Amino acid sequence: MAALVITVWIGVMDRYFFHWQLNWPEPLARYIMIWTVLLAISCAIARREHIGLTIVLDRLPHALRRSLLILCDILAIGLFLYVVWYGVTFTMSGLNRRALIFGLSMGPAFAAIPTAAALCAIQLALVVLRDGGEQQLLDQANEA
Repeated sequence: MAALVITVWIGVMDRYFFHWQLNWPEPLARYIMIWTVLLAISCAIARREHIGLTIVLDRLPHALRRSLLILCDILAIGLFLYVVWYGVTFTMSGLNRRALIFGLSMGPAFAAIPTAAALCAIQLALVVLRDGGEQQLLDQANEA
């Protein structure tokens, strides 16, 4: 986040005060923001704060709910590993592509996808080991 704030700040200072005509702050900020957002997904997974519809889940018996949550977690881990597998191929193809502004390889920008997916798979596996399918469903109406 610090790199994103500094990059945007440099772009603003350039545009409105110094007029250096820098062409790199905007695309660099875009790539840093993409990395930041994708890496934040695993943080939400660790706290089980990702989006989920629990209207049906709340009405299931405890044993069935637990089994269903473990199944969903295992399927999600499989999906993340699938994204890692094809994300690495996508990143490798990006090594030959060049960013128009920087002239640098797009590989580091594309690497955000398999990196984030790998972290999500690891984080979700740890959550499954920690929770064992137990999900604390909070009544948000009573929290306020």
